[in-house]
Amino acid sequence: MSFKSIVRELREMRDGIGNLSRRRVEGRHWRNRTRSHIAPDVAPFEPSEQGQWANLPPELLFDIISRVEESETTWPARNVVIFCASVCKSWREVTKEIVRTPEECGRLTFPISLKQPGPRESPIHCFIKRDSDNSVYRLYFGLTPSEDESDKLLLAARRIRRATSTDFVISLVADDFSRASNTYLGKLRSNFLGTKFTIYDSQPPSVASIQERSQRSRRFCTKQVSVTGTACNYSIANISYELNVLRTRGPRRMHCVMHSIPFSSIQEGGSAPTPTSFPRSFGEKASPPSVSDSKETAKDASSPSISSSAVPLPLQESLVLKNKSPRWHEQLQCWCLNFRGRVTVASVKNFQLVATVAPPHNIPAAEQEKVILQFGKIGKDIFTMDYRYPLSAYQAFAICLSSFDTKPVCE
Repeated sequence: MSFKSIVRELREMRDGIGNLSRRRVEGRHWRNRTRSHIAPDVAPFEPSEQGQWANLPPELLFDIISRVEESETTWPARNVVIFCASVCKSWREVTKEIVRTPEECGRLTFPISLKQPGPRESPIHCFIKRDSDNSVYRLYFGLTPSEDESDKLLLAARRIRRATSTDFVISLVADDFSRASNTYLGKLRSNFLGTKFTIYDSQPPSVASIQERSQRSRRFCTKQVSVTGTACNYSIANISYELNVLRTRGPRRMHCVMHSIPFSSIQEGGSAPTPTSFPRSFGEKASPPSVSDSKETAKDASSPSISSSAVPLPLQESLVLKNKSPRWHEQLQCWCLNFRGRVTVASVKNFQLVATVAPPHNIPAAEQEKVILQFGKIGKDIFTMDYRYPLSAYQAFAICLSSFDTKPVCE
């Protein structure tokens, strides 16, 4: 069987082609229920894996998926790799073993890739579409929007204004922003003036930090602090904009303290935290609380927002990002930055972030000038977002969302 026919059959399996035999089995099952005889109640034997592809030799299976992964490097063709992981358990395990992280290969594949650091050399190019009528922001993969609107949706956020703050709820889909949903990833919250923001993640930075915190705090019940719970939001970063009431300091100035990323990650030999899976699978619903925990659960549920913080890194050990200072262009009479053609419209929202490096740290000058996150406007309600290591797509998207909030005292 040729390689193309294998890929074609994988697509057919995903699209539901070939389900006629399964419908026939179900039809026989319902016809048998009309019979009057009674049989012993014996649990039927259910094989752990079904289908003609489940029992392939491991070496052949590894070779097939490796060739699929290497050949389909862009979306939407890379959907075939997702199809491979959806065939059965053995295929899923082999696919997870073959697919590398964005830091290693520069590609986004599974949803967990959005929580993993980007590549070290070349950035991952994305763009954001703003829906002002519905206060929804969608993050897509790619350089610019396509004409047929077949762009790969990565993340979506909805802005919710409150009396004293503003929330940007972030989800994997654009039609469900409930915290109870298994597509909920976290949120961005601002203060009243829109000068300080906190990024929350529904996934704790590490299991160890949750266990340590659960021993020191009694605010939540044991079920809520477990890695499978969804009651907590974990603070992973703080964003602050400098006040500019008199508008004498030029463009916006921002600082981002990444509590979940150590400064050593940008040093030689350093590494950033890289989660390998979500606390629970997307198809799994949260288990209801037990009767003994009902009172405490009701008390916590009455709060409009329950936020928790895993043990953060000390400030001197955390990575701090700052916006790159623009230069004044005499002929254009405006502040300018070199966005390398990725930004075409002047806007107060445009920025580039670089690492803040203290003199004692031995960091090369080229590394200090490397742009980690770039954001800017290219059209009406369309913005580009390019990020790289050590930020993840989720962290970069949350930082960019802070630029959309109203800041009357910062500009």
